[in-house]
Amino acid sequence: MKKLIFCILGLLLFIKTNAQENDTKVVLITLDGLRWQELFSGADSLLVANKKYVHDTTALKSSFWKSTAKARREALMPFVWNSVSKMGTIHGNRELGSKVDLTNKMWFSYPGYNEILTGKADDARIGSNDKIPNPNTTVLEIANRDERYQNKVAAFGSWDVFPYIVNEERSGVPVNGGFEIAEGKDLSEREKFLNELQPKVPSPWSTVRLDAFTHYYAVEHMRKNHPELVYIAYGETDDFAHDGDYEAYLKSTHNTDGLIKNLYDFTQQDPFYKDKTLFIITTDHGRGTQPLETWKSHGENIKGAGHVWIILFGKGVSKGGEISISEQLYSNQIAPTLLKVLDLKNPSKNRPARPLSLN
Repeated sequence: MKKLIFCILGLLLFIKTNAQENDTKVVLITLDGLRWQELFSGADSLLVANKKYVHDTTALKSSFWKSTAKARREALMPFVWNSVSKMGTIHGNRELGSKVDLTNKMWFSYPGYNEILTGKADDARIGSNDKIPNPNTTVLEIANRDERYQNKVAAFGSWDVFPYIVNEERSGVPVNGGFEIAEGKDLSEREKFLNELQPKVPSPWSTVRLDAFTHYYAVEHMRKNHPELVYIAYGETDDFAHDGDYEAYLKSTHNTDGLIKNLYDFTQQDPFYKDKTLFIITTDHGRGTQPLETWKSHGENIKGAGHVWIILFGKGVSKGGEISISEQLYSNQIAPTLLKVLDLKNPSKNRPARPLSLN
């Protein structure tokens, strides 16, 4: 009898330990078209006082111009550089030898998001930003098909193409994208307020809403439903850059840093997410630097537009800070990392890229 009791206790301990090991939640975040130059060096000296791209140069310099790159980046993204850098690793400062690149050759949004979410470039079929359902299977879809994560996956994006990138209809992953509102019979008071407010706040663009709506829809969904895999895609930085508005581009970057802090603080106050959540932050493409006006643009003809960056922090990530050694990472490593962390099987016959090292 004693042997039987010990066996049962051992089995229960094994089950509990194994469950704890696989109890990781994941929040994947993208900032559309944020250059590595601003992330690592803050405001660009050639742009911050350039009246062609800045309406009030005095005010912008007062907010974001400092004498050193370290001080400038801390002013621009204080949460990333004062907190996240102490909790995880930041990759992509090419001046220090840390390189992160796209493997797709298009260097614009849909191909970039496809690469991030599927782990493979598809230049043959993903060659535009048109609203075409993604023929590839994203890691979100793979998770949603697994009984452990079914109906525990969600995506939120400011750009109205995300329902197609995730292939919402086929994948079954709920995507709140563009100007969509929260739906359902059990809407919270905050969701009802956001639904009422969003149509009354004009966006500068016809296909991209302001990021605050994307953010708070996502946070409220997490508060109510506790999904285990969440994708949040902020979009303002890219559109302000295309507009040639460097002032708004910097302010949006700063605001998004604050939104990410708000999201992290929420997870640390919610027992479901606290100390169990892996955060991965990246971008879908880079931007140009020379000639100067190419900072507004990206694409295969823009030099440097394939240069990106990756931030990792949270559960399982070492506290390595800004990586200053020579390395070469790629955006197609993000999806395999999520597959590994969530213990998901890759249905593709193609050999996936190597997962990112977390520690």
